[in-house]
Amino acid sequence: MTDIVHDRRTLIAGGTALLIAGATGLTVPARAQGVAPTASMRGGANNYLPGAPIVERIGGGGFWMTGTVRRAGDGAPLAGQRIQIWAHTTEGHERDPHSHGATLTDADGVFRLEMPQIVPAFGQPHGHLAYDSGDFATVFLRPVMSSARDTSLEAHFVLQQA
Repeated sequence: MTDIVHDRRTLIAGGTALLIAGATGLTVPARAQGVAPTASMRGGANNYLPGAPIVERIGGGGFWMTGTVRRAGDGAPLAGQRIQIWAHTTEGHERDPHSHGATLTDADGVFRLEMPQIVPAFGQPHGHLAYDSGDFATVFLRPVMSSARDTSLEAHFVLQQA
């Protein structure tokens, strides 16, 4: 059996640890902090063209850009939000107007747009997405694909009031 030594050093150390835990809230159950807004990514606005039209598909398709749009704080899905998508693809450079298009989120805040296969630009296969409708703060994303062979890319927006 192990003896527990209760000397002054042990009591002070234990008491200090208890005070720190209490002061930082570690003794109470975790509380929901809300859903934080998405920050714009560096390079996300590169070759952005304001006002890209809402389209059924960009070019010949074959690649899917998907994701969700939610409200900061409570995480509620946001329906009817405009998401612009563009990329360097097998059919054009990301600065070409025909490589841009927009779509709207459905009732569950989900968007999905078919486009040509994304190919590497500056060494990385990546897409560009923007929320730019004005009801919420503008956000630009530039997600990088794990492989140039991927046939889909997912990105998620959490928007805060403008």
